[in-house]
Parts: sequence; structure tokens; C-alpha cells
Amino acid sequence: KLFFTDYGNAAKVERCDMDGMNRTWIVDSKIEQPTALALDLVNKYVYWLDIYLDSVEVVDYQGRRRHTIMKGKQVRHLCGLAVFENYLYTLNSDNLSVLRINRFNSTDVQSLARLANAKEIRVYQKRAQTAVRSHACEVDPYGMPGGCSHICLLSSNYKARTCRCRTGFILGSDGRSCK
Repeated sequence: KLFFTDYGNAAKVERCDMDGMNRTWIVDSKIEQPTALALDLVNKYVYWLDIYLDSVEVVDYQGRRRHTIMKGKQVRHLCGLAVFENYLYTLNSDNLSVLRINRFNSTDVQSLARLANAKEIRVYQKRAQTAVRSHACEVDPYGMPGGCSHICLLSSNYKARTCRCRTGFILGSDGRSCK
């Protein structure tokens, strides 16, 4: 799945398949300007920062069990969001600090370091990377991902795929080649 935020005409947090199909709103109320998103891949939770409402909130992948992690002035200057183990990591653009927030007890907030001009944060750790199983977009014997001549996108599950073409090309009737 692909998770993303939108704060155009109607602010929301959404998810879809990697090929863009099955687009679903998971949060569409009491949300104004969601600007950062982080996933708890193990427990299947979506965290987001709303800089208009000065809040950090969470829901499960279906949009249920919503609750507020943190709210108020301390959220006002946050940007970027990552989750690892019991903590959320974010950046405070006002004082240029990296913050660690206990996602179960938001009163436990620690400044870890200062970074100038950082706008995004990611956690890279071996345990946070999911094991890759065989999937529909694996390269075939001819060097084509999933048998697609240009782009292979996973669909509703790891066994299904959709072929797409680069700009200026159209998908052939075989659903794999681009012309």
C-alpha cells in the first residue's frame, strides 16, 4: 500500500495500491493541514502531523482507533516524522532540533541534536526493514520487471502487478509493452 496526505480542497490521509488503484480515505474529518506521515509497519498504524491544528495523531490502516498523541504550541514548528520502536522522531524548524517523542506518553519529549536546514527525517535500521518475498515485479529472464517493458507497479497484493509506460508512450494491447 501507498499512504499519503492531501490538504487541497478537503484535507485527508489516504491509501491506495502501489499502482494507484483502490484509493481510500482513511481520515477525512477534523483534519486541516497534514504535512508529514509515518507508518508503524509492525502494528499497522499511520501517524501524521497537522500543522494547522498543532497536533500529532494516529489511526490504524483502516482509519479506526484514532487518537491524539500530542497537541498544542509544541507541535507548531514540527516538520518531518518517523516512527521507530516506542518513539516518534521529528524536526523542530524553529530551533533546528531533532526531537524524540514517546508515542505512548507524549510528556516524554527529548531534544537529541541540532541540524541546520533539515526538513525531513527517516530512521534506517535493519529491524525496521521488512523482508522481501518473491513478487510480481521481479525481473524476468529478459531483464524486464514483471515482464513490463517500462514500469512495473505492484497492485492489490504482491502477486499482482500493473504495467505502465514512461511519458510519451502508450501501453500496448498486450498490457506489457509500451509504444
